[in-house]
Amino acid sequence: MKEIELKEKERLDELQRNGYRIIQNPEKFCFGMDAVLLSGFVRAKKGDVLLDMGTGTGIIPILLEAKTECAHLTGLEIQEESADMARRSVALNELSDKIDIVTGDIKEAGSYFASASFDIVTCNPPYMIGQHGLTNPEEPKAIARHEILCTLEDVISQAAKLLKPGGHFFLVHRPFRLAEIMTTMAKYKLEPKRMQLVYPYVDKEPNMVLMEATRGGKPRMTVEKPLIVYQSPGVYMPEIYDIYGY
Repeated sequence: MKEIELKEKERLDELQRNGYRIIQNPEKFCFGMDAVLLSGFVRAKKGDVLLDMGTGTGIIPILLEAKTECAHLTGLEIQEESADMARRSVALNELSDKIDIVTGDIKEAGSYFASASFDIVTCNPPYMIGQHGLTNPEEPKAIARHEILCTLEDVISQAAKLLKPGGHFFLVHRPFRLAEIMTTMAKYKLEPKRMQLVYPYVDKEPNMVLMEATRGGKPRMTVEKPLIVYQSPGVYMPEIYDIYGY
């Protein structure tokens, strides 16, 4: 494994997959469980070409390179500092021939890549609307969590444009926006095919939803059994350990 220079306040985290590591700066933004669960929800075939929109430090392409037989993966990220960390993590794991990191805006994704050129598009987008809990809109954490630079409709419309007919879109989001997610997918001819709700504990309400949609698919959706994260504080359910690769 290559050695790579870390910048101030950066750290190296183990990913429990293929010995891969990722560079992160905890003062800016670190990937969360939602990105890991999305990587576990994705279904990819051998030879698929994948785009991850809003890739942050590249967690989803790196995990999916380890878990799938995709031919090529691309991460699109608007914040240059995050994109730079992602590129260095790709190089560190000697994956530069399999993963590209592109600095750019999700709203303009259709101008960076050819229409209908991806088999799979994934996204772990900002969840929060408007000013709720927002302190500094220019902070990397705020941009990752709030719809400051792109909206849900931007994500879905660009995914629809970039997917091949029959291609698959995978999204992790919050259940409180489920109706909006469904209607926006329908607007752009992305047919919801699979849904899984994620619960922190068995007796709590869900706090995440995982969705798969197919471009131009026929109506019929499977609702998968709930995914429960913790069996007790600090102790994951066996399925979560499997997804993390522990």
